[in-house]
Amino acid sequence: MSTPTRDDELLAAIETHDVAALERLLGPGDAALAVRGKALVVWLLEMYFRSPRFPACLRLLLDRAGRLDDPVLVAVLLDDAAAVRAALAADPAALRRPVDLVSAFTPLTGASMLHVAAEYGNAAAARSLLAAGADVDARAADGHTPLFHTVSSLLDHGAAVMHVLLEAGARIDVRLPFLCWGRSFEWETTLFDVTPITWCQAGLLPQWHRREADVYRNLRALLAAGARTVPPLPNVPNRYLQPKGRGG
Repeated sequence: MSTPTRDDELLAAIETHDVAALERLLGPGDAALAVRGKALVVWLLEMYFRSPRFPACLRLLLDRAGRLDDPVLVAVLLDDAAAVRAALAADPAALRRPVDLVSAFTPLTGASMLHVAAEYGNAAAARSLLAAGADVDARAADGHTPLFHTVSSLLDHGAAVMHVLLEAGARIDVRLPFLCWGRSFEWETTLFDVTPITWCQAGLLPQWHRREADVYRNLRALLAAGARTVPPLPNVPNRYLQPKGRGG
């Protein structure tokens, strides 16, 4: 087995949001260097993982010479409510300026800043954006609203933003003819006749790698927000899918 290179260790730390490892591996100015043809900040934004440690990783990369040119986007990604307010005061148009980022999951093409906050699970930023007048049902280029990013996120990291959006009146009945998940990644999957409810249910597909209990908990929240009846769900987790000898 070959010994991991420093680049390997950097990408592993970024993939797992390991702030301590990044601090150890990065010297001043190192975050400006490209790894395998891509800036470390870009690797962080495009990686699969979602966790509360994302803002700390991004702040460290920016402190070590990583670069993002849009101050509002930086504030949203850092989940810094005060910085969001200050950046919007300096650039109010950013609230409705479209954003294009590569996303491993729900697309961020022609998206709003609120879509970005939703994708990365940044509830403080989402609240600041809404307080500044962001449209809770803003449409990205694919037609989906910020709510879609939150209903079936990795490790249910988007649940807090989902509740923020629902409390702000986000619609659960937005319907799209189709939506592509994980565009250009090996897990790319296109679904049809999509609503936030069906997008949430898609978390039960094996390529989503979502926890069944999280999916159904979010479905309950969506249905309740739409004043719909939540039926009894006695078989969650599904007993048929449980390994022998392991209880539900």
